[in-house]
Parts: sequence; C-alpha cells; structure tokens
Amino acid sequence: MSTSIHIKRGLDLKLQGAVANSAITGCPAHSAAVEPLDFPGFVPKLTVKEGDNVLIGSPLLCDKNSTNVHITSPMCGKVSKVERGERRRIIRVVVEADKEQSAVAYDTDKARKGNAEAIRMLLQESGLWVMMRQLPYAIVPKADIIPTNVFVSAFNNAPLAPDHDILLSGKEKELTAGAEALGKLTSGKIFYSTRPGSNVPVPGNVEHVEVSGPHPASLPSIQAANLAPISKGESVLLLDAVTLARIGELILTGKVNWQCTVAITGSEVKAPRYINTCAGAKLSTLLDENIKNSDSHRRIIAGNVLTGTNAGSEGYLHYPYEQVTVIPEGDDVAEFMGWASMSPSKMSVNRSFLSALLPGKRFTPDARILGGRRAMIMSEQYDKVLPMDILPEYLIKAILSRDIDKMEQLGIYEVTPADFALCEYVDPSKLELQKIVREGLDYMRKELE
Repeated sequence: MSTSIHIKRGLDLKLQGAVANSAITGCPAHSAAVEPLDFPGFVPKLTVKEGDNVLIGSPLLCDKNSTNVHITSPMCGKVSKVERGERRRIIRVVVEADKEQSAVAYDTDKARKGNAEAIRMLLQESGLWVMMRQLPYAIVPKADIIPTNVFVSAFNNAPLAPDHDILLSGKEKELTAGAEALGKLTSGKIFYSTRPGSNVPVPGNVEHVEVSGPHPASLPSIQAANLAPISKGESVLLLDAVTLARIGELILTGKVNWQCTVAITGSEVKAPRYINTCAGAKLSTLLDENIKNSDSHRRIIAGNVLTGTNAGSEGYLHYPYEQVTVIPEGDDVAEFMGWASMSPSKMSVNRSFLSALLPGKRFTPDARILGGRRAMIMSEQYDKVLPMDILPEYLIKAILSRDIDKMEQLGIYEVTPADFALCEYVDPSKLELQKIVREGLDYMRKELE
C-alpha cells in the first residue's frame, strides 16, 4: 500500500547531454579523494598521515566533537597527499590505489540482531553516517540523534541526473536490510519515495510514497516538508536510496562498498554514459577522451548544474558521488546583442525568448550569470519554484540580517541549501542563495547549541 503526493511548484531544466542508454562501463580509479567540505557539521581531524597504507573503510578523518564518526577511505592504497588551505584547513585527503583491493571487515553480529546502539556505532565507524543529513541545519547527523522520522528518496529529477532504476537494480536485499537497520534508530516512520511507475525495489518495512512533479520533488527535505514537517526540537534523517543500499550491504557483508555508478553528462560530453567507479575518483580518469574536441572553455562540475561543485579537470568526484556534468564556461563567448538576443537557443523560465515556442527543445546553456548582482528584488520568483509552505524571500532577508527569531518563524529548521538551488537560478538579483542559506544555518547552530 502506498500513498501519493503531487508537487506542483518547481522547474525541470531541459538540457542536452542526458545519458541515452542503461549500459554501464567499468572505469577503475587510480586515485580518489575525500573532501571534508562536502560534509557540513563535520569538524575534521586527521587519523592518518602521508605515506600511510589504508584499506577500503579505514578511517581517514574523524569528527573532533564525536571521535567515533569517521570519513573512511573509498579505496585500498597509500595516502599520497593531505592538501590544506588557509589556516591549515584540510581541503582533501588523496589515496593512491593498490593493485589488490582489500576492505576492513566489521563485526556486524549485534547490528544484524537489531541492536540500535550497535547499528549506530557501525554506521559511524564505517563512514556511512556522514552520507546522511539531519534536519534541522542540513548537517551530518549528531552522533546521538534520535530522529522523529527518516526520509529516503529513491529517485533524482535534478538536471541530467542518473536514473535510480539503474543505480538500484538488483538491490532488494540490501535496501530491505538498510531499512530494517534505520528503523531501529527511530520511533517514527521511514518514508521511502519513488516516481509513479518506477521499477526501483521497495522494502516491505517502509511507508511507500509515490511523488510526482518537477524538480526539486526528489529532494528528501522537500518531501519531508510536504509529508511530515518538523517542529522546533525535532530532528529527522535525510538520505537517498543508494546510501540506504550501502547501509544494508554493510549489515549483510560486514564490509562497506564505495563503488558507485556515475552519470557522465552535459552538452560538452561526446558520449554521455554510466560509469562504474569509486567514490571520490579523479575526474580526469572518468572523462578520459570523452570531451568534445573544441577550443572553447568548459566547466567540469562534480554533481549537477544546480548544486554541483566546480571541480575542474584535475578535481575529484564529490558527494553524493552520482554525477559529473560538463558545460561551456561561456567566458570566451562574443554574443551578438548579448542578453537582448532573440536567438531560439536561449533558455528562459519566463517565455522571454523564441525558444518558448519550441517546447521539446533541449538547450546548451553555459556557466555565465548573465547579469550583475544588484539589490534584492521582491519579485515572488522564488515561490514559483520552491514547493514549501514558507516565505523564501523574507527568510533570505532574515538570514542576511541575522535575525534569529524571524528565521525560526519563517521556517529555517525545514530547509537545506539545495532547496534554494532553483530559486538561485531564477533570481533576478543574482544572489548566491545556497551560500546564504548555508551561512544562516551555521549561524543558527552556533548561536543555539
């Protein structure tokens, strides 16, 4: 028995470069990196040094505030580099692969028997705890969290996102074991969302929800706001079904599996495809000889065009390790009439260009902002693409003014930075809304905890 919800507000960007078939190509990674900045709320402390040998699942970093919470190595090999930034902040830890790959074997006997504390410790030590997020604050969950509910999203409708029917094919046992394990950590429900008609396996011990509607319908935070909004003092866990399957596999086998299927997408890719590789793999390996021959500048994004990281060709795959997108940079373009051009190749939300007459057209936008930053315009554009019962423009103002009472009243406990990605896209003021929301959440946590 499943329930259904339809999310009306949102926007699906029609971009060129989607993967056209379900074939998966193997691509062994020679090096991989973990980057603490991908895990908000995690205060990193090194547990290794350059030259150390590590196994798959060996701890590379621990949280200074909860030393049992680890970020673990995605491959077996040698720690080749620890990169630091300003004030010796840890930017990334790089591991070079060995020919033979071996993994840490965890004792899962108590976890299999349903011991909640054993499950909690297993997830924290294996590195899977940091793959989940906690509301409020959109951070790595606190070590002692008792969530009111758990929200698992088994689809992704972000631009050019991979198909979870492919990512989760044959994972029935793992998903069931993962759901049973997380069920021991909450007294509430596990909401498991899929698309109507999806072939994604559905565990029997979850509240199945079929979600229809445009992006950002696939975000578990959006689903939480529409299914069971949180109140002050409550906490919920958010994760995707790929992470749930990893949790189940750890419970069943005693080993954490950091292999992942990645969609290589974007208008600058010769042949968009699925690649099986390692979490945190180097992007140059994944993109080898698959970029179009062109003298134009390109932006290589670890993730999708809305929430991904501008990683560059020498960068690494970032959390959640599912997608790489390559688009034109646009800084070398000399365009006739600029923003006023009536070219049918222009993409617009408000039917401002001739492309509005071509509903099936796929576009190749570049990374330009196309306009200067200016004073905040109260245009009500955010409301059209954010399907939550909040006032997003007033919330952004409250965050900028650091008004804690207003932020609480306007729903900051319900949001994540990714919820505002489309707002940022349609924003006539060109504000960095995701960055603003992240800073607001960090400020609230600092002041109230």
